[in-house]
Amino acid sequence: MKEQTNRKPWGLIIFVLLLLFLLSTIFVGIISISSSIDVDLLSGNVALIPVKGVITVDPASGWGERVVSSTEITEFIEKADKNPKIEAIILDINSPGGSAVASEEIAVAVKKADKTTIALIREVGASGGYWIASAADQIVANRMSVTGSIGVFSSYLEFSGLLRDYNVTYQRLVSGEYKDMGSPFKELTPNERGLLQSKLDRIHSFFIEEVAVNRGLSYEQVQPLSTGAFYLGIEAKELGLVDVLGGKQEVIDILEKELNITVELAKYERKKTLFDVFGEVMNQRSFHLGRGIGSSMYGSETDRLKVWA
Repeated sequence: MKEQTNRKPWGLIIFVLLLLFLLSTIFVGIISISSSIDVDLLSGNVALIPVKGVITVDPASGWGERVVSSTEITEFIEKADKNPKIEAIILDINSPGGSAVASEEIAVAVKKADKTTIALIREVGASGGYWIASAADQIVANRMSVTGSIGVFSSYLEFSGLLRDYNVTYQRLVSGEYKDMGSPFKELTPNERGLLQSKLDRIHSFFIEEVAVNRGLSYEQVQPLSTGAFYLGIEAKELGLVDVLGGKQEVIDILEKELNITVELAKYERKKTLFDVFGEVMNQRSFHLGRGIGSSMYGSETDRLKVWA
């Protein structure tokens, strides 16, 4: 009897915790839905679309860090382009880059837009962020903005040396020579390293080609600038990577002069949810290290070997 009595409080506690978790999940979902913005209802004649944070395809991949989703940004660009009230689109960029695929998706959407497009680079518009900016009709950047960084990389944590130190053996069972390429439990073979490098070099070549076409330059002109080094805004202008030095007011002046309009901005963005706020708090803690180690140990080979621009 005594044992049964002791079990009841624990069962009740577990039930209450599960109920609270379920209710909090539902609440966050409701807040997320109610906080989303209907961009078609906005007033204004120039769309302002923030591109801020690490660029990813899926907004859900931003747990613990500020990200911008190519899925959302391309949707905003398409809606603004179809809106008869909108005469131009400003991309407000403050991003160090991110997924090569996501960066290209946004750049393609920018190039497809029929409206005038201007990229405004704030503090940072580098790598994938610059890829997106290059697709716009004009690029405006502060003289001290960090831009350029035309390069790609892929990396992961390797624990093979640590395993050897503790006499732990990795038993390799694969069907396909390269199936466990990038596993954190073994060193890359020369063939694996060469294969990965060839993929990165090819994506790098795509990046150079896109920048060259977007900026009206030749491949040979862009290639020397594609070492992965970043340039200040003033340097980027001298190199032909930026058109105008300035900020938001300079962008407005350009649009009012070229389109003969009085600019009224309509901000296209998803409002923050409680989930986003909680994620930003987590970002200020030691979350990144733990997530990096965890994804290296347990992620699939495609997760471990994502290519970033």
